[in-house]
Amino acid sequence: MDELIDRWRAEGGLLPITRVPGHALAAVAEAADLAVLPVGAVEWHGPHLPLGTDLLLAEGFAGELAAGSARAVLFPAAPYAACPGQTRPWPGTVALRPEIAVGYLSDVLAGIVEAGFPRLLVVNGHDANLSTVRAAMEWVSGRHLASLLLANWFQLVSPDETGEIFGALPSRGHGGAYETSAVIGFDPATVHLDDTPDLPPKPKLATGYPYVLVESRPDPWQGWSGHVSLANESAGRRIRQLAGARLREVIEAWLASPLPGPPGADRPASSNQAARSDQRGRDRSDPATG
Repeated sequence: MDELIDRWRAEGGLLPITRVPGHALAAVAEAADLAVLPVGAVEWHGPHLPLGTDLLLAEGFAGELAAGSARAVLFPAAPYAACPGQTRPWPGTVALRPEIAVGYLSDVLAGIVEAGFPRLLVVNGHDANLSTVRAAMEWVSGRHLASLLLANWFQLVSPDETGEIFGALPSRGHGGAYETSAVIGFDPATVHLDDTPDLPPKPKLATGYPYVLVESRPDPWQGWSGHVSLANESAGRRIRQLAGARLREVIEAWLASPLPGPPGADRPASSNQAARSDQRGRDRSDPATG
């Protein structure tokens, strides 16, 4: 184990926290540039994709940091998450209530920071984690000195780039060609494309304004949507290469920025606090007071 840690110190890459002995934790935390937490879900993605699709992709893209020079410490992935109403009824989906997910993630993030890792990267593979991870990060950042970075693998490749890869047909739906190809890029044996029909996603509303639309059962919908037939191994390799490189670029820029100050540092006092402080000062200077 000492040889593994020494090589990681010298060369960078990923060091699994599960293999770090307790006596070495403080030294590893001191040497680390960042900690990494993959977060995913156990969720139905159609008959062609594994139930652990989001987890597989979060762990896969976190693993791309092994090719970087930063010294990263990899924590075990968080496998369960809040899931949308569209996928909860489908077989195999294991969904946490949103309030449970936020509380769980808050404790996990706080524990990693308290272990000595003020820089923590969360690599996310599940769309619904965007809100719960963000809420947990906000909670932790108000209580600890921390810089918390959320990277969603599916946003690391732009819609224009997926258009170049797959053509004009929509490819970025849940379980669609984009996500399916990404899984092929990491673990092709888990993908089964035979007899899986294409389900073109529901057209967007005719408005130029941003919106969030939540529906129980959009049509067509069988727990996934998109032109699955467009998925292929070449696209998977390209997506993995693009997103992995972007993730390393983001981390390089993040590590070049300074850490924040402790929570509450330089916090402006409210008018009531300032008045009380002034009164305490006058009381201490008044010889008639005790």
